Amino acid sequence: MRKSRTYHDPIHGAISLRGDDPVEALLIELIDTPEFQRLRRIRQLEVAALTFHGAEGSRFTHSLGVFAIARRIFDRLAYDYPMLSPFRALALCAALLHDVGHGPYSHASEHIFNYDHEDWTRRVILGPTHIARLLTSFAPELPDQLCQLLSKTHPVPALIQLVSGQLDCDRLDYLLRDSYFTGAQYGHLDLDRIIHAIDYDPATQSLVIRGRKGLVAIEHYLVVRHFMYSQVYHHPKNMAARFILQQAFEQARTQALHGGLEVDEVMKAWLVGSVDQLPLETYLASDDTVFNYHLHRWSRHADSLLRDLARRFLDRDLFKTREVTHLSDLHCQFVLNRLRTAVAEAGFAPESYCTIQGTEVKGYTLYEQGILLREGERLRELADVSLLVRSLIQPETRLWLIYPREVEGHLQKLLA
Repeated sequence: MRKSRTYHDPIHGAISLRGDDPVEALLIELIDTPEFQRLRRIRQLEVAALTFHGAEGSRFTHSLGVFAIARRIFDRLAYDYPMLSPFRALALCAALLHDVGHGPYSHASEHIFNYDHEDWTRRVILGPTHIARLLTSFAPELPDQLCQLLSKTHPVPALIQLVSGQLDCDRLDYLLRDSYFTGAQYGHLDLDRIIHAIDYDPATQSLVIRGRKGLVAIEHYLVVRHFMYSQVYHHPKNMAARFILQQAFEQARTQALHGGLEVDEVMKAWLVGSVDQLPLETYLASDDTVFNYHLHRWSRHADSLLRDLARRFLDRDLFKTREVTHLSDLHCQFVLNRLRTAVAEAGFAPESYCTIQGTEVKGYTLYEQGILLREGERLRELADVSLLVRSLIQPETRLWLIYPREVEGHLQKLLA
């Protein structure tokens, strides 16, 4: 019998796994694989530590948290609805492994290198990896079923909703965790009340909210989600840091293609080819440590553009931001063009130092299926019941001008 394991988590307290429980023994083994341990070296909030100094948590800690919430919800529902019990391994493995395909800097590198971490999660699960071997040994059909669930094609919607839906364990954990580590006060949730409000509907095989008693907690959750996106995830300093990072890697790619960059084989593969086509072993050899090492080297490179961009990112010498949502498209373009001229006169590369980017808080959407409220025998869409939820449907779009502080005076004149 495998020994039990306990992780002391700042959000969920003691997360214990029992070695005498076959499913939890499997989870212990999955956690110990190199592919899962790699998540310790990938920041949950990518560049946000440059904005919120406490945002140092990893994908590893988040994944454990998602599992902890999923187990609480699933085991309670399976007690009331025994027909769910055979899916326990599938549900808990999906919760634990849902982020195992993330690359360096999490979502930031997806944007920079144009790939989908969910595709890589499925590749890790299907192997050849330690994770795939453990899953297959437990149940030969388990890897394919996990890919079905994570691709949202599994025939039992509740299992999909548990991990990826409007009210899923992934969101519940990252809102709580990211609020805690950033010091933001927006992310406080009544997790216990939310968990006990979630129920199962056998007729539709879906997760639902149990009556109006849980409605207030769900409304609060949706408001929390809105503010965390608008005030934390889409913080303008995060945008500035991502833009610098993107420009640094684009310049590194140019240097690598022309033979002017010394990099290891992993970094070279990311720069000169398509990430989607990388061998699995090469992809899994990359993490924040590898990328940060190369940025340190590039901060002393002979190419002045690459050197300055890498230095700015490492030293948190970030570009400034100014909201321009209120300006017309024509006015925005005029300001951008004039500011890029000033950037060039200051000796910088205009398109690498100045841009306009948008953020969008999508609000409450049906997202395959929205949140359903059960009143007696009737299921109702939450937006049809709650005025507050309806008010959160409209997306919030904002535009930001990103520019170096060296041309702040020019911008002040343009917007005067």
